[in-house]
Amino acid sequence: MAHLTQDKDALLKRIRRISGQAQALERALEGETDCAKTLHLAAAIRGAVHGLMDELIEAHAREHVARPGLTDSERSQGLEEVLEAIRRYAK
Repeated sequence: MAHLTQDKDALLKRIRRISGQAQALERALEGETDCAKTLHLAAAIRGAVHGLMDELIEAHAREHVARPGLTDSERSQGLEEVLEAIRRYAK
């Protein structure tokens, strides 16, 4: 996971942004904010999570599937890991 530590600051900023968006959604629900704004907040969270997942999948694929020097076994394992993550995410 060394490849994730390289981008750790950027990933943590994304997570903190998502956390802030989730808190805003919670406040909107508690405060009975109009439904259009609440829908917009929920959509923003979904978009942010999609963006984070895209970054993580790309980092994994580059490091564990496409990196030169990997054995066929390592590539196969990396591919299976990313496919499993995509399957779970798509549910």
